[in-house]
Amino acid sequence: MAMEGPRLTAEAVRTRPLGGTEAAFAMLVQAFARRGHRVEVLAGEEPEEEVGGACWRPLGAALAGGADLVIAARVPRLFGVLPRRGRRVLWLFNPCRYLRKPRHFWPLLKARPVAVTLGRYHASTLPGWMPVSGRLQLPLPVAPPFDTPPAPRHPPPPIAVFASNPLRGLDWLLDRWEQRIRPAVPEAELHLYTGAATYGGDPKLASRAAPVLERARALHGAGVRLLPPVNRAGLAQAYGGARVMLYRGDPGETYCLSLAEAQAAGLPCVITDLGSVAERVVDGETGVVARDAEDFAAAAVRLLTDDAAWSAMHCAALARGPGPDWDSVAAGFEALAE
Repeated sequence: MAMEGPRLTAEAVRTRPLGGTEAAFAMLVQAFARRGHRVEVLAGEEPEEEVGGACWRPLGAALAGGADLVIAARVPRLFGVLPRRGRRVLWLFNPCRYLRKPRHFWPLLKARPVAVTLGRYHASTLPGWMPVSGRLQLPLPVAPPFDTPPAPRHPPPPIAVFASNPLRGLDWLLDRWEQRIRPAVPEAELHLYTGAATYGGDPKLASRAAPVLERARALHGAGVRLLPPVNRAGLAQAYGGARVMLYRGDPGETYCLSLAEAQAAGLPCVITDLGSVAERVVDGETGVVARDAEDFAAAAVRLLTDDAAWSAMHCAALARGPGPDWDSVAAGFEALAE
């Protein structure tokens, strides 16, 4: 397996704020090792080390020989440092149109891997003429502690949460909050768990997000609380005291693990039908897929104030459960080698 970016193991998933892609890669490595496979991973620049039953090497150290499965995350050029023998798999996380660029297309043409996407919307972004040898959709399971459903709880105070990339609709959400939601629920608070730290401290993201985060700070008097990103245990605690997750969605959202985690924690969600986010919520049962901005605000106000509506959606989300686990997803990958 190979992935660009820093080396992040399953231990980092438990202890650090991480984006969904980084968490997923680490959890799949762990699942393969737990299932008895010999797993070799290229990532980061650190020296070779054995972690959780997998051998991690720096990305610059090419792997020779062969393997049953050869998995590259995101970019086809990683097949150049992976074994030449074995079933090649390109595990995709972003909308797939970037693969049309020559720097991605030519390595893709040479490798002709099986393309693994995360769901219906994500698969729709992979053009039919792309030179792949097969296509498969596999979901992203939630990581601990969200894989263990909590006990049902009583309606909490009117606290809404946002826990995504600040460039994905936060400015839009602040408009809804300032103009419509907060005036209807003056005691409500919007807690923002967001920032570049979740994405490895990316300086470009930090620069681009600075204006919307500064706006969030300026809305402290309107109940907006800009909080630092936290690890998944911290998020689970925050969700346990919150009333609703508010997220517009984004065309670049191909799965949205934060919504999946919120739903697994029994937190109702209000979203719009942008990107893949509508795949995470059962409209009218575990949350609301709003038609427009006004519908979004109205649904948020209702869940912040109506105990009966909140309790019904909370219990429905818990009953739905956390979904597939990493063992079943690992088994889906393993079937490609047969």
